Amino acid sequence: MRALATAAIGSAFARAFPASSLRAHVLKQLTTCCGAVLFVWLLSLTHGLDLSAGFF
Repeated sequence: MRALATAAIGSAFARAFPASSLRAHVLKQLTTCCGAVLFVWLLSLTHGLDLSAGFF
């Protein structure tokens, strides 16, 4: 299931940003940076939160 979702996201990403365009390359890099910033922000929100198995 996870591999199928990853493949679908990857193929959608490839269709949205064709490899031949400079503008598409810039948008791809910007999207990747925004995703990394969002990921770090989410990690900072969970800093100090007990996410062990006993928590659930």
